[in-house]
Amino acid sequence: MNIPQDLVYSKEHEWCRVEGDVAVIGITDFAQGELGDVVFLELPETGDTITAGDEFGTIEAVKAVAELFAPVSGEVVEVNSGVIDAPETVNEDAYGNGWMVKVNLSDASEVGNLMDAAGYEALIGEGE
Repeated sequence: MNIPQDLVYSKEHEWCRVEGDVAVIGITDFAQGELGDVVFLELPETGDTITAGDEFGTIEAVKAVAELFAPVSGEVVEVNSGVIDAPETVNEDAYGNGWMVKVNLSDASEVGNLMDAAGYEALIGEGE
């Protein structure tokens, strides 16, 4: 299982990479593996505001449809059109080209509510 050490994670299986005031958000390798082949993504628009803990989109796979939950709050400053055009990118490169949105953080302290790699590994190790 690929769990990069430089990211933080939500219990809903989203990851977050903080780059200054911007958070890059995607789903974890574990989550994409559980979903199976991703076939469609519904993501917010640039300029939309997302709120930590709230749904910000959906991901549709062959096996299931799941909600995407925001790990942090802020304004969407970029949407990855690459994953909309080629949703399988989420399966192939969950932590790289499979990112979903970039958000200008409205409250950087929310990042502290997320798990480090060891915490996330413990979460999925418990079968949740």
